[in-house]
Amino acid sequence: MEASKISCLQVDEQLDSVQFSLTNVAKRYVIDEPPEGAQAVLKRQHGIDNLLGHFRQHLQERSAHHLGHPLGQKLDVGPLAQFQHFHINNIGDPFVESNYGIHSRQFEYAVLDWFAHLWEIPKDQYWGYVTNGGSEGNYHGLLVGRELYPEGIIYASRDSHYSIFKAAKMYRVQCIQIDTSFSGEMRYDHFRTKLLENARRPAIVNVNIGTTVKGAIDDLDEIINTLENCGFRDRFYIHCDGALAGLMLPFIKQAPKITFIKPIGSISVSGHKLLGCPTPCGVVINRLKDIDVLKSTNIEYIASNDVTISGSRNGQSPMFLWYKLKSMGYKGIRREIEACLRNARYLTVRLKNVGISAFMNSQSIIVVFEKPKDDVFVQKWQLAYAGNVAHVVVMPHVSFEMLGIFVEELAEKRYALLQDKEFSIPCVAMDIGQENCLYKLHENIRSSL
Repeated sequence: MEASKISCLQVDEQLDSVQFSLTNVAKRYVIDEPPEGAQAVLKRQHGIDNLLGHFRQHLQERSAHHLGHPLGQKLDVGPLAQFQHFHINNIGDPFVESNYGIHSRQFEYAVLDWFAHLWEIPKDQYWGYVTNGGSEGNYHGLLVGRELYPEGIIYASRDSHYSIFKAAKMYRVQCIQIDTSFSGEMRYDHFRTKLLENARRPAIVNVNIGTTVKGAIDDLDEIINTLENCGFRDRFYIHCDGALAGLMLPFIKQAPKITFIKPIGSISVSGHKLLGCPTPCGVVINRLKDIDVLKSTNIEYIASNDVTISGSRNGQSPMFLWYKLKSMGYKGIRREIEACLRNARYLTVRLKNVGISAFMNSQSIIVVFEKPKDDVFVQKWQLAYAGNVAHVVVMPHVSFEMLGIFVEELAEKRYALLQDKEFSIPCVAMDIGQENCLYKLHENIRSSL
């Protein structure tokens, strides 16, 4: 079956492994006019209920086999369910009272204060807001950088999130991609070379606090030193994309410190990843002194300033973030992060033990390994992949048991392939480093040393 025809509705063996084509699924979801007559209305409602029931089963199955993307599935909405009946909209500047009264700014303030404290910037020196996702935080941070330095160049590693390059395109800013090592971390020698080639123009730098595919963390101190040594003192702006790891690092012993004590301009994180907010959201924190550069205008009919990327903003998200942070506290968050790191190390070892090349950055919960050959397996576990490698993101809901089942299935697929004399273990040394690649040639080299 062609990839484009593979159904979005797939249920496991317990649901008879039923697959629907994309076309058939679309037909089931057609929006048509309500019928006339009581019997027809009842039949239609039964069909709707049946469809929604099947879709719930689909989501349950998909959630049970989800390893490739960083979404938190420990969804405890608790007493917040009662607020789903309100249209809560935090439109405009969170620090300017709007004439739209159905908002949750009081929760948003608390969430922003929590993150400001985490990243060590005083309350009277920061500005920020709860975004609709990590990408929006990146768009906002880079927009501030662009407005501060209209002639600036965006520098970002090749492993940066696609939203960085999308922002450069939207803002029509030149973007220079910096080479990376196999780990996904920026190559600072190449960064230095590019800075010196463009020494007359200010630098707007995206620093990855955990790259999307490999979870690599760019060295903030090295980047700052490189900028200053190349003559860019007071002529640079740094945005930190911490979508997943930006919340993790402060809770990991001996992790590099991401803080506004250093000369950074903004940090963004996602709220639906590690914290498991049920709606896509995020947080961006900027320096208050930089926000004036956005030249926000007062929008009279909402009685607020236009200083955020989106206008209307989901007012439910700050409440979920507040509830999660309030419920877990620092100790609870640290315990979850430590458990994720342990499970990620366990998965890396298990993969290598069954002969599959694997790698993880030391302060990451992303495990990178050779991409499985079986497309059905990749789809079942919803693995994200890039080139020759795929990855698993070991989130708080991912247990030892779930990882064990995954490895056993993958090992069975590998064993079946090994029966084919034409098959050989692929070389992924360029992707995860020679020391992590189990390709026969490297094994022979290592055994001869």
